[in-house]
Amino acid sequence: MRAELMRLDLRLRRRSLWACALGFGAYAVLIVLLYPSFRGDRSLDRLAEGNPTMAALFGLSGSLTSPAGWLNANLYANVVPLFALLLSIGYGAAAVAGQNEEEHLGLIAALPVSRTSLMLQKQAALAVVSIPVAGVTYVAVLAGRTVGLRLAVAPLTSASAGVVLLAYDFGVLALALGCLTGSRGLSLGVASALAAASYLMSSLAGVVDWLHDLRHLSPIYWSVGQDQIVKGLAPGSFAALVIAGVLLSSVAVWAFRRLDLR
Repeated sequence: MRAELMRLDLRLRRRSLWACALGFGAYAVLIVLLYPSFRGDRSLDRLAEGNPTMAALFGLSGSLTSPAGWLNANLYANVVPLFALLLSIGYGAAAVAGQNEEEHLGLIAALPVSRTSLMLQKQAALAVVSIPVAGVTYVAVLAGRTVGLRLAVAPLTSASAGVVLLAYDFGVLALALGCLTGSRGLSLGVASALAAASYLMSSLAGVVDWLHDLRHLSPIYWSVGQDQIVKGLAPGSFAALVIAGVLLSSVAVWAFRRLDLR
């Protein structure tokens, strides 16, 4: 029973995963195909320059008519992390606290498998859930080379990996909170609120003075807030995302062993 419970969780969410992957993939392809029509439109740059606070709120930086500026404005600086987090936080909150509230988890835990193994399988399922949004976006952007949307492959690859790590970190935060509190609503709310705060810290740091230094505490800044699709994921940011994921995964295992199951 090494992976059966992981496959069960993924099977139960297969429709939503496929729907999200296909829907977001279609959106990413649309953004890529629209680029040639806006490539020479300098009014977009003037619009962003005229309202720097609004531009920062949406994560806009640089020229919006450049390949990197276009992709950051329409994908990587906002909607890609947002949808990746929606999937991962939703699963993290439901995987333990949600199943326990529905009184299903006690039946699963009665199977001949240790709680540690059960939690590790749920974390493996979470890792899979964290991939689709970043994965389909990555493929769509690579295909954009055929319409003149060209970015270096190595930075784009590392930036996509950063989105996956970001999604896992907040998903496992929701999972750990569910193990600690037993409340799906609480874990969903707290993880979502922290994700929103992280986004604001990262995006507004350039226009709000007191947020400038705090941006280094933001996982979203680590993953997409430093123009990673051009510069790549910095080693320090990669290490921070990995360490956060490992620590939160360990907390989830520890808390799950002590959770009163129903």
